[in-house]
Amino acid sequence: MNLQDLRKSPLFQGLSDSELQQLMDNAKPVSLRAGEFLMKQGDTGDAAFVVVKGEFEVTKQSGQSVIKIDVRNPGDVLGEMALLSRSPRSASVVAITDCETLCISPEAFENLLSTSSTAALAVLHWVMNRLSQNDSLLHQQERMAALGTLSAGLAHELNNPAAAAQRSAAELQKTVVKWQALTHEIESVAFKENQTDWLNQFMQEATRRFESRVKLEALEKIDLVDQLQSWLEAGGIESAWEVAPAMVNCGWTIESLKELKASAVFKLSVQWLGASCLMMELLSEVQLTAARVSGIVRAMKSYTYLDLAPLLEVDVHEGLENTLVIMQHKLKQGVMVKREYAPNLPRIEAYASELNQVWTNIIDNAVDAMNGDGVIVLRTYVEDHHVVVEIIDNGPGIPENILMRIYEPFFTTKPPGSGTGLGLHISHDIIANHHHGQLLVMSKPGETVFKAVLPIKIS
Repeated sequence: MNLQDLRKSPLFQGLSDSELQQLMDNAKPVSLRAGEFLMKQGDTGDAAFVVVKGEFEVTKQSGQSVIKIDVRNPGDVLGEMALLSRSPRSASVVAITDCETLCISPEAFENLLSTSSTAALAVLHWVMNRLSQNDSLLHQQERMAALGTLSAGLAHELNNPAAAAQRSAAELQKTVVKWQALTHEIESVAFKENQTDWLNQFMQEATRRFESRVKLEALEKIDLVDQLQSWLEAGGIESAWEVAPAMVNCGWTIESLKELKASAVFKLSVQWLGASCLMMELLSEVQLTAARVSGIVRAMKSYTYLDLAPLLEVDVHEGLENTLVIMQHKLKQGVMVKREYAPNLPRIEAYASELNQVWTNIIDNAVDAMNGDGVIVLRTYVEDHHVVVEIIDNGPGIPENILMRIYEPFFTTKPPGSGTGLGLHISHDIIANHHHGQLLVMSKPGETVFKAVLPIKIS
């Protein structure tokens, strides 16, 4: 390696020959074969490297995915950010081809900065450019990660009602076939027994009960089902356990069925009634599950404010509720949500989808802090012509030495690959800079409060 190899790097272009020679004298060459790691994400940043020959790929673990960030060539410097901040590596670097590098120790780097103002200014300029690049890149990655989380949550939430609708539709198909056969059979028997008038009255009564169903309390329904099931079993009706709940839901009781006992088609009429009631129940299930899917899609559209101008008159409560729908897959594992909403809370002028991103980031962090088991309180009120939203969890709290750093970009207490450290940084930026408000945090063991203070009008 010679001085010209170092001058390929923008970081060292302004240095004199003597400064470059001093750097080379205190550095050591490192060679790697293709496929070998120069550094790994999470490792201690104890050196910087200048690429002399070959190509390196920079990757970052984000959740279960490995994201390719960049390719570095001769003249590029690697690892200088972690070396300067003495922080863990934020990414991994692997050799694509056989490579040669120059390893610069912390002592050599610090000695260069302390003895050369030119080097210090060059490093400062380089670091500012790299921070700007990293911030822009990781902001985009954070948005993509949020989109991935959102997509996974939606897929999970949509899967349950969709699967339920599919099951109900399959059962409905079987029941319709059975009902058609029973209808043909009961009509044939009624004609032979000269009971067509009775059959017409019976079917009219069944239709009336289908149309005027009354919702029962849970305990009352259980008692009626148990009684009807026992009565049907005593009368020799098969599958009484299956038809009794549906018949009770359609308004049939022991008293209303007793008159059928005298009929020559008692068993057949009860079987027909059971099939009819099951059809109604299954149709209701399909309707409910379809409504659930529609509700999730509607909440998602409102959450992202699709096809709407970004600055809107926003209902804060609606945004919070839509966020809860989107995050239901995480909340329902063991998190109870308590709402303490102020009545008649005024609408605010806001970038709606950005606010929803804030609520998502804070609630998601709260669920993680509580390990998916605890209580989240959503509180809203008006204070000094501002709308205040408090999101409170009963997790372990944020340590005092960390509390002052939580809004710093890239700062995270999660292990490598579990977060970029940008969620709260972006949330603070949205509240403070985009909405001219405040995002405050107070924490102690058993209670963490994030308090968003938002002006009613953005001035």
